[in-house]
Amino acid sequence: MPVIDADSHVVETERTWTFMPDEQEEYRPAVLARKSGRTRASEYWLIDDRVFAKNANIGQDTPEAAREAADIAKRVAHMDELGVDVHVLYPSLFLRPLTKRVEVDAALCRSYNRWLASIWRQAPERLRWVVIPPMGDREKALEEIHFGKEHGACGVFVRAFEDDQRISDPYFFPLYAAAQALNLPVCIHASTGNFDHFELFFTDSGFSTFKLSVVGTFHDLLLKRVPAKFPDLRWAFIEVSAQWLPYVMNDLSLRFGKRGEPFLSEAALKENRMYVACQTSDDLDLILERVGEENIVIGTDYGHNDTASELHALRKLGQGGAIGAATANKILWENPKRLYGL
Repeated sequence: MPVIDADSHVVETERTWTFMPDEQEEYRPAVLARKSGRTRASEYWLIDDRVFAKNANIGQDTPEAAREAADIAKRVAHMDELGVDVHVLYPSLFLRPLTKRVEVDAALCRSYNRWLASIWRQAPERLRWVVIPPMGDREKALEEIHFGKEHGACGVFVRAFEDDQRISDPYFFPLYAAAQALNLPVCIHASTGNFDHFELFFTDSGFSTFKLSVVGTFHDLLLKRVPAKFPDLRWAFIEVSAQWLPYVMNDLSLRFGKRGEPFLSEAALKENRMYVACQTSDDLDLILERVGEENIVIGTDYGHNDTASELHALRKLGQGGAIGAATANKILWENPKRLYGL
C-alpha cells in the first residue's frame, strides 16, 4: 500500500538563511547560546530583536541530519525504513509569528522557500513541501506562491491568524485565487500568526496557542462560506486531530438554522474540498460516520515531539484494523494524493 505522510517537518538551521542575498544580511537570524541558568532550550534564534527557542520541540526518534534535511539520503532511507513513499514538508519555526516588519518577514520566507526548493531538487519524487508566502505583502506573497509551484511545492502554508486578521478576511482572497489557479491547496497547520494570541498562551501546552486557533478558523471559513467563493480550491487543516469535527459540524448546523439558511449538508467537507489530518488516537469510526472517508488524511509530525507525533502512525493505520484496508488506503494514499495534487 503506497503511503503519503501528510504532515512531516523540517527543522530550520543556519543553512536555512544562507539563501538571503547580501542586501538582506541585516535580517538574517542569529543564534544565541545559553551561558548559564535553566531555560527552555540551550540555543535561541534572534530575529528582529525577538528571541525564540531553537529546536525546543525536536523528536529524538528521528536522525538529526534527516529532520534538518542536512543529509537527504539519510532522510529518504529513514522513510524507506518507515514504509513512507512521500513526505510533505512543513516548517517548524514559522508556526508562530516572528516579526511585525513586513520586509523582514518577506526576507525570512524567501530564504526558507529557496532552502526547501534545494531540498526538493535532491529527491523530487519523495520530498514535497508547502511554500510560505509573506502574508503582509501581497505582491511578494504572490511571487513566492508562483516560485513554490515552479519548484516542487504542493501547498501554500497559512497560519490560523495572520497578524491582526483572520484568514477569512477578503484581504487574502487574491492569494487564494492564485493558489486555486496554480492547483495548490491552502494548508492551515497548527499555528498562530498573531503576537498577542501567542504571548497570551505562551506558557500553555500549545493546545490553545496552536490547536484551537485552527479549529476556530475551520468554523469561521465555513460560516462565512469562503470555500464557496473558490470552487476549485482545496483546504487542509493539519496537526489538530479530527476529533472535533462532529462538534463543529453540529454547531454550524445550529447556527445556519437560526439564520434560516440551509446547512452545507452532511458532505460538507467533500463539497468544500476541505481535508483534515486525523490521529490514530481519534475515534475514527465516529469521525468517518459523521464526515465520510474521502477527506481525512494523516501525518506523523516527523521531526517533532508533541501530542501529534507518532512516527509509526502510518504503519499502524495501514494495518487496517477496525476501519478496514480500503478505508486505510484512502487515508494514507488516495486522499492526500488528491489534496496535494500529487
